[in-house]
Amino acid sequence: MEQKTQQFNIYIASSEHFSFAEQICDEMEESAKARGTGIAKRSPDYIRQKMQEGKAVIALTTTNEWAGFCYIETWSHGEYVANSGLIVKPDLRKSGLAKQIKHKIFQLSRIKYPDAKIFGLTTGLAVMKINSELGYEPVTYSELSQDEAFWAGCKSCVNYEILMSKDRKNCMCTAMLYDPADHYEPQETKELFQTKSKSFERFNRFKQWKLLKPFLKKESGSDKSLKSFLSFFFNF
Repeated sequence: MEQKTQQFNIYIASSEHFSFAEQICDEMEESAKARGTGIAKRSPDYIRQKMQEGKAVIALTTTNEWAGFCYIETWSHGEYVANSGLIVKPDLRKSGLAKQIKHKIFQLSRIKYPDAKIFGLTTGLAVMKINSELGYEPVTYSELSQDEAFWAGCKSCVNYEILMSKDRKNCMCTAMLYDPADHYEPQETKELFQTKSKSFERFNRFKQWKLLKPFLKKESGSDKSLKSFLSFFFNF
């Protein structure tokens, strides 16, 4: 089962791809460090388990080098599904591969769990855009799975302290959800995102600053610093 493009072959992962697990985990960790946010840390054995279960998508180049990856997790007894750990090799980013992988893993999720709500947490505007094209909508954290095992996966994120300080009601990530029983058509959510993308971007930046503020050291002249900081994002 594969989806071919000029540059990549996109497969439903299997035991045939076990050898790529270490590479995938290393890149997930490096990517999270570079962004200062977190993909929940996973072990190579965990990645291999997802491959073995047919709950992952892997992209390879035409020379069979690893290019990208994403996997499925289920929560609350299958009521919720998350497409997690989306990662693309750094030198292949901005090639459109992330979008292809997201579409493939979304299709796989709908086949395996047709009645499940599919959700995700992301700090990236690009991922929000892709999600909107699939019919996801921004939601509050209260609309996500409340499964303790899901939230435990956030412990390896550098922002976990912020999440817990907000009683898991808010954090740096934006929550998005696709509900098969009650959703807009993908074209509608896509158009909404295109119309509001600048607002989403500014809101995310402000939200991240607001959440970080209690953790920053207080400095003299805080009012002046606040105005200067806001003008950087909002052109005051």
